[in-house]
Amino acid sequence: MLVYTFSGFRITAGHFQIGDITAIIEYAMLSLFFLMMAQMVILTLPRALECCNRIGEIMDFSPTIADKKDRRVEEKKNQKEVLRFKNVSFRFADADEYTLKNLNFVCERGKTTAIIGGTGSGKSTVASLMMRFNEVTDGAVHLNGVDIRKMPQEQLREHLSFVQQRAWLFSGTIAENLRYGNPDADDKELWHALEIAQAKDFVEALPDKLDAFVAQGGTNFSGGQKQRLSIARALVKKPELYIFDDSFSALDFKTDAALRKALQPETKNAAVVIIAQRISTILHADHIIVLHEGEPVGMGKHEELLKNCPIYKEIYDSQTKEADEHE
Repeated sequence: MLVYTFSGFRITAGHFQIGDITAIIEYAMLSLFFLMMAQMVILTLPRALECCNRIGEIMDFSPTIADKKDRRVEEKKNQKEVLRFKNVSFRFADADEYTLKNLNFVCERGKTTAIIGGTGSGKSTVASLMMRFNEVTDGAVHLNGVDIRKMPQEQLREHLSFVQQRAWLFSGTIAENLRYGNPDADDKELWHALEIAQAKDFVEALPDKLDAFVAQGGTNFSGGQKQRLSIARALVKKPELYIFDDSFSALDFKTDAALRKALQPETKNAAVVIIAQRISTILHADHIIVLHEGEPVGMGKHEELLKNCPIYKEIYDSQTKEADEHE
């Protein structure tokens, strides 16, 4: 307004032409624009500096578990035994008590090993030791006859598919997420994995199907849908060992049963580990391990444990009673 008022007086006095006023207004607007941009830069500068510091921290980060050597080790191929826990005990560095004690079991090709127990019994710790997210304190974990501490982590995880309870999806498309562990998988393989994971119907209903957008963390899908997509991703990889860490918890009983039935023929050449809280999920497992306060208190099939393991019987009775109350 000041520019317009001043210019009006100067035109009336005959000192300015219309073109002069136009140029002045244009320069004033440009100056104002750059002042606003400078203000935005000044406001965002502290945030940018903090981001640079965080990037520096990431670049300087060293893994807590480092490989002793990068070269691959020779494994015993195609043997019946895939994974073995041998006298495994574990405790965290700052803890006085052991989280797991004296755990021994074998996961065989074509067999399902289930682990069940109450909250804090150490179930998920078993999975973290399989993945080598933590190192065993005592004993050893063997994969294909090799102590996993002697194996590069990249080589170890080529053999595994790990599905967590809290499923995580990456931003991109459904197809990109499914191919995360097997970039060469074709669309036919993706649809086959989706069908086994009981996810084919809802993916087919999406306008873009396999090319449907996935938000960071999969926030545009429900908990059950994310779990099924994560299971499908694990299947596309075709590993030697599947680890399902309470991965069926967000599924209803009908979907859970259908998925487990479809899994059986698909995993006949691999070992399967299911960590669960629901007995219905592990009912037909070949070998069930019952954990209590970090120790195995029962091992066997469902019928054997009902007779011989009081803690398993207690879990079974409480879940059966709860199911009856909901009917």
